[in-house]
Amino acid sequence: MKQEWKERASVWASRLGCYLVDTAVMAAAYLTAFLLRFDFQEPWWGWRRVALSFVTVWVVQGLALALFGCNRLLWRYVSVGDVPRFIGAIGSSTFGLIVLRVLLPNQHGIRPPFSIILFNSILVVGGLLGVRLLWRFLVDGEFAWDAARRGKVRHVLLVGAGSAGNLVARELRRQSAKRLVVVGFLDDDPAKQQATIQGHTVLGRIEDLPVAVRKYAVEEVIVSMARVPRDVIRRVVRLCERAHVPARIVPGYYELIEGSLTASKIRNVDVADLLGREEMSLDGRAVVELFGQKRVLVTGAGGTIGSELVRQILRTGPEQVIMVERSENALYEIEREIRRLGLETPVVALLADIGERPRMSAIFGQYQPQIVVHAAAHKHVPLMELNPAEAVKNNVLATRALGELAVEHGVERFVFISTDKAVKPVSVMGISKRLAEVALQDLNRRKRTRFSAVRFGNVLDSSGSVVPLFREQIRKGEAVTVTHPDMTRYFMTISEAVALVLQAAALAQGGEIFVLDMGEPVKIVELAEEMIALSGLRPHEDIPIVFTGIRPGEKLFEELDVSERSAYKTGHARIFISNIREPEPKDVQELLAACAKISADSGATVDQVRQVLGGWCG
Repeated sequence: MKQEWKERASVWASRLGCYLVDTAVMAAAYLTAFLLRFDFQEPWWGWRRVALSFVTVWVVQGLALALFGCNRLLWRYVSVGDVPRFIGAIGSSTFGLIVLRVLLPNQHGIRPPFSIILFNSILVVGGLLGVRLLWRFLVDGEFAWDAARRGKVRHVLLVGAGSAGNLVARELRRQSAKRLVVVGFLDDDPAKQQATIQGHTVLGRIEDLPVAVRKYAVEEVIVSMARVPRDVIRRVVRLCERAHVPARIVPGYYELIEGSLTASKIRNVDVADLLGREEMSLDGRAVVELFGQKRVLVTGAGGTIGSELVRQILRTGPEQVIMVERSENALYEIEREIRRLGLETPVVALLADIGERPRMSAIFGQYQPQIVVHAAAHKHVPLMELNPAEAVKNNVLATRALGELAVEHGVERFVFISTDKAVKPVSVMGISKRLAEVALQDLNRRKRTRFSAVRFGNVLDSSGSVVPLFREQIRKGEAVTVTHPDMTRYFMTISEAVALVLQAAALAQGGEIFVLDMGEPVKIVELAEEMIALSGLRPHEDIPIVFTGIRPGEKLFEELDVSERSAYKTGHARIFISNIREPEPKDVQELLAACAKISADSGATVDQVRQVLGGWCG
C-alpha cells in the first residue's frame, strides 16, 4: 500500500509540474503579446489589469487543452502528429476568448483586447509545443542527461534507410540506456545515398558493409526494414560473417506500423528469417466465416503444428475450441499458454489417445464439434521404420476411426494434416500418411462431412526436426551432423504453414488433397552453415560439419509438385489441389483389412508394410 501511494504521489507531482510549466508558458506568451503590441511599454490601463485579464485567458485555454487531451500526452512522445491537437485546442480557446471579449463587461479589466488575443494564440501554440520538443531533445537527443551516455557504448550500423530505419534510429536514440549509438545507414537505393536521417548519414550500399564496419568501428549490424526479402538477409548475414560482427533484425511489419517497436524487441537474425518468404495475402474473411462461432476440435493440440492451429483458430472467434492431446506435458503447456491470454472463447483441454475409439466417441458426443482439424500423428521417419505396425495403427486406422466418428456425429468439415512424404512414398511414415488420405477420401463419398487433406514439407523449429538439433549441437560446440551433402528439404515457418492450412480448409468442397507451394528446396548442408554463421562462428572451422549417411526411409529429395501436370490451381497463389485419382470403395475396404492385419502383428517388418500396402500409394 505504501508503495502504491508513493507511485500515485509521483504521478500527481509530475502532472502538477506539467501544469505549472504550461501556466508559465501561457503567462509568458500573454505578457510577450502585450509587449509586442505596445512596443515594450506599459499599457495605459496598467499591469494590474493585464494580470486580471490573464486569469480569464488561463482558464479558457486550460479548459481547451484539457478537452482536446493535450495534457494527457507524455512530453517525451510528443511528435508532429500531435500538432493539430494543440492548434485545435488553442484555436477553439481563441474563439471562446473573442466571444467573451464581446459579452463581458470591462469595468474590472478582465477583457483582453482583440489584437492581444490573436498575438497570444500564436505565441502560446509555439510555446507549448516548444517546451515539449525541447524536453524531448534534452531527454532523448544526442545530449541526453543520461549516465549511460557517459559509459561504454556500442556502435551500430543500420541496413535500410526507409521508414523502418527512421523509426529504429529514433528509438535507439531515445532509449539511451541501451548504450547503442548509430553511426549511419546502408541502403541500395541510389536516391538515398548521402542523405541524412535522424541526424545520421547513409554511408553507402549494402555491399559496403565490411568497409563501414572497419571505418566506423561498428560492433553490431541491425537490419532495419519492415519487409525484408530472404536474399537481402542472406547477403547481410554473409557480409557480417566476413566483417566478424553480429547481425540483428527489427520485429515484424505489424509491430512497426503500430509503433510498438522498442530496443528490447530488436532480436538476433534467426534461421526463420533466412528461409522465410514474402508476406502472403490471405482471405481472412473466408477463414473467419469458416471457424468463427463454431465448435472446433484439434487433435495433437500440444504439438508444434497443433498448438499453432489452436492459436490461429482462436483469433477467428470460435464458439469453443476442444484440444485433444495424449501427451500430458504438451497439453499442460498449451493449456497454460491459452489460459494466460485471458481469452473469452472457452477452451477445453482433454487428455486422450485418438486410437481409443470409446474415449473419442464420448468426446464427440459431449462436445459436438462442427469442425475437426486432425494434426495428431506419428511423424518421425527413422522411428517409424523401427515401429511400422504402430505407424499403420496410429496414422491410418486411428485416422479412419476418427473420420467415421466425424460422420456419425454430423461434423461439417474434417481437415487432415498430411505431408510431402506421402508423395510417391518410400518410408513407412510416408506410406501411412498416404493411406490415411485414401481412407478419408473414401469417407467423403458419404456426403455428410467434407473431408480434405493438406500436404506440406518440413516446418521450421518443429519438435524433432533438424533445426533444433543443429541449434543444440552448435550450442554445445559439437560437430553438426548432416546425413548427405546433396540432401534437400522444403521448409516453411510454423505460422505460414498453419495460416495456409486454415485457408485451404476454407476452400475445401470435399475430397481434395491440397498441396502447399513450399518455394524452393533448401540444401541441408547450407542450412547448417548459415545456422553456424548466425551463431557468430565459422562453418567447417569453429564448428565442423560431419556427414553421417542417409537414414532408413529417407529420400535425398522430397517431392511437392505443383505444376499443371500434377495439380490444379485454386484462388490462392500458394495453394493447389493434387489431381491424384480417388480409390475405389472396394479397394479401400481391402486396404483397411490389410492395415488391421499388420497393426495386429507386433512383429511386422518394414518390408512387409511396403509389400502389402505400397500398392495402394499411387
